[in-house]
Amino acid sequence: EIQLMESGGGSVQAGGSLRLSCVASGFGRAYHCMACFRQAPGKRRAAVAIIDGDGIVRNTDIVDGRFTASKDKAESTLYLQMTSLQPEDRGMYYCAAQPGCYRLPLGFEDYTYWGQGTQVTVSS
Repeated sequence: EIQLMESGGGSVQAGGSLRLSCVASGFGRAYHCMACFRQAPGKRRAAVAIIDGDGIVRNTDIVDGRFTASKDKAESTLYLQMTSLQPEDRGMYYCAAQPGCYRLPLGFEDYTYWGQGTQVTVSS
């Protein structure tokens, strides 16, 4: 069974930092992408960054030079280091994964497996 477990959300003041982690289990050696999505209140879920099975990272405009996505392949763990957080960064952050993924897709419909989400709150 494939499972994704996120951690690392919380509340910070503007300018602060957080590191989100997502541990994937159940993929074995199967090639897969892992991604981080954000859903702000009242908005659609949007991709933040995607990492493929080779460690290639695709960032979206949300990253804006402030976030860094990385992956520990041995531990099947995705990390999103977020710095200079602003109130507009608040929302639920979700981890997603898709087996056999080679295109680093941005759409939430492209991912089959999802974590439970972790809340990020940024106060001004």
